[in-house]
Amino acid sequence: MSIVLPTKKVKAERVNPKRIVIYSKPKTGKTTAYAGLEDNLIIDLENGSDYVEALKVKVTNLEELSQVGKAIQAAGFPYKYVTIDTVTALEDMIMPLAVDFYRETSMGKNYTGDNVASLPNGAGYLYIRKAFFHILDFIDKFAPTIILSGHIKDKVVDDKGEMVMSANIDLTGKIKSLICANADAIGYMYRKGNKTILSFKTNEEVTCGARPEHLRNEEIVISEMIDGVIKTSWEKVFV
Repeated sequence: MSIVLPTKKVKAERVNPKRIVIYSKPKTGKTTAYAGLEDNLIIDLENGSDYVEALKVKVTNLEELSQVGKAIQAAGFPYKYVTIDTVTALEDMIMPLAVDFYRETSMGKNYTGDNVASLPNGAGYLYIRKAFFHILDFIDKFAPTIILSGHIKDKVVDDKGEMVMSANIDLTGKIKSLICANADAIGYMYRKGNKTILSFKTNEEVTCGARPEHLRNEEIVISEMIDGVIKTSWEKVFV
């Protein structure tokens, strides 16, 4: 097979993000906002959707997640979007698989523990990352767009000699770095009055950003209470 090099600019192949990471503080209204996105299946890993009317299914372990994936495939992949709520809980859920991966190695074949994070010198995190991204690759097949919802982790960082708060997604080390690097958009959701705002603005305090041009450095009122009814505006994210 010969490679044909382009002689003029090739048009963009996507407009909307394939994988989007959204994180916030608890009780911000993330799940309510996700419920307002049409054709969006919420896979609830934290039992946090009881008070929301939505396309939703609760999952408590990897076996149930596998069953959901098989059901989605058997139904002909009916959803445009699938939301993992939350990806922070998913990291905890994959530990049995990480243990299995470790036991497949010569070093771990006699391992009897149930948490490889306790291995000396941080050796277990390799298997945690392997398990996490193995499951994430499986989830990526559920729908054309995957939304990974997460909690916030505040940390203090030194900024030119001054201490400032830095908000980031609550995931472990390299998992956080890799998942953000492979996301098409990273948004920070927060409340302001009766509005829930999704920010893609990049700054030193909050990790955000987006590849799609219509989301770069934008702040979108994603949901708002109007006359007692919640109105969502996902059409500004997925154009």
